[in-house]
Amino acid sequence: MATLGLAVKTQKKFKKQSTAAVNDPRIMPNILNRHFEVSYPNQVWVGDITEIKTRQGKLYLAVYVDLYSRRVVGFATAPHMRSELTELALQRALWSRKPPRGLMVHTDQGSQFISNDYRKLLAAWGLKQSMSRRGNCWDNAVIESFFKTLKVETIYQHSRLIEMLEMKWLVDGFIGHYNHDRPHSFNKYLSPVKFEQVRIDQVKEIEKNLGTK
Repeated sequence: MATLGLAVKTQKKFKKQSTAAVNDPRIMPNILNRHFEVSYPNQVWVGDITEIKTRQGKLYLAVYVDLYSRRVVGFATAPHMRSELTELALQRALWSRKPPRGLMVHTDQGSQFISNDYRKLLAAWGLKQSMSRRGNCWDNAVIESFFKTLKVETIYQHSRLIEMLEMKWLVDGFIGHYNHDRPHSFNKYLSPVKFEQVRIDQVKEIEKNLGTK
């Protein structure tokens, strides 16, 4: 690799800190408990926030991923990390997916995820809340893996800081590519959208067969 002038894509180390008080009654138990494989779409979503440096300062990205296909179902960006950011990302996911009541939404214990407005949004849609244990990133490993992929394959490839608007376009483009085109090892190397389409086709075939009996 040295002879050919090639370099390995690397990630920067980041230690995440929880912002919730230790005995805060709004902290929910870890219902998910690292059970990252589910049987159907809209059964469990995992969410989190990450920061991205730009020329104008930090850009914050909130993302929700469906564990069934690892598809990004909702995301939002802003130059702040207030609860409005996580609420907007979740609202976009809810509007586009229209999940059934009882869907589990798993996050860490960040203040954004225990705010009154965020919890009201969960209650209005009948969603079940689960939270990672304090300071344990492995309890939300799927979303951490997505952020790693985003940064290694896209963000860290820029040797200089870019404009915030340009970074937003970059994030939008990557998520579109990730959902529709990028092979995912968890999905037997199908993209999340194609993996979900396989399930839709299978369900239609089953319904068709049942209807002919």
